[in-house]
Amino acid sequence: MRTIKHISLAIMILFYIGAGINHFWHPDPYDALIPPYLPWHTWINYMSGGAEILLGVLLIFRHTRKGAAYGIIVLLVLFIPAHIQMIRQGWCTGSGFCLPRWAAWARLFPGQLLLMAWAWWHRKN
Repeated sequence: MRTIKHISLAIMILFYIGAGINHFWHPDPYDALIPPYLPWHTWINYMSGGAEILLGVLLIFRHTRKGAAYGIIVLLVLFIPAHIQMIRQGWCTGSGFCLPRWAAWARLFPGQLLLMAWAWWHRKN
């Protein structure tokens, strides 16, 4: 079980660092998902990407892992409005690929809950 948890942690670290980098590399899809009632879409996008990178790096170290796991859970809660916006407008990338509405719902529920559970599992060393 210990080996599985180490592999899972490594995947989680890469997942959040990679997702965070993608906010900077391909910002347009993320900007489009920020609800219109929120100001400063580009700033919110870059801050959330930076937070994902930071939390992914903090998962690496035992003494910061618990705080990083809790931070990821909070971040995932903060992302819920973007997922609701994705459901409302549909999600299409610049390449013409559109996520079906059922898949957008699956990203919100159970997707977000599974990601939260994954972080919760790694809160202990």
